[in-house]
Amino acid sequence: MEKLKALIEKLAAGGVEFVVVGGYAAVAHGASLLTRDVDICCRFSVENLRRLVRTLDEFHPKHRMTPQKLPLELTDEFAARLKNLYLDTDLGVLDCLSEVLGVGDFDEVLRQSIEINTPSGKCRVLSRDALIRAKETMGRTQDKLAVIQLKAIQERLLADAAPRDR
Repeated sequence: MEKLKALIEKLAAGGVEFVVVGGYAAVAHGASLLTRDVDICCRFSVENLRRLVRTLDEFHPKHRMTPQKLPLELTDEFAARLKNLYLDTDLGVLDCLSEVLGVGDFDEVLRQSIEINTPSGKCRVLSRDALIRAKETMGRTQDKLAVIQLKAIQERLLADAAPRDR
């Protein structure tokens, strides 16, 4: 988990426009899940993808969905065609998405995110409500487990915030 945390901090420090989504976002909201990757939704502009490449360069990013595990190299033409980017790095697995099912494209994900503080600065995480919608839309077993925890956390927070009779 520490390497994944460092990966998020590096992206934030590198000025990459992104929102943490997926399992790591659930953990940020208090879920007790084990996650082995970081899922982000990011702006797939050439400029932002170049910042991503520069930020990750020292961590030897490779395309993890190709049998050859090719190093990440970015041309303007390649960047213009990308919708998602699945990487292995020295800090762990990073999945970069241009949209989140149940939520929408990067701009919508950004609108439905909250800001959190990290030791390296601030970054954005998908809001609990939006994350629940996304996880319900995905419907995999691990997503259903995350939804159960996220809803329990939400109910607890609402109960704690409710005025008490004295």
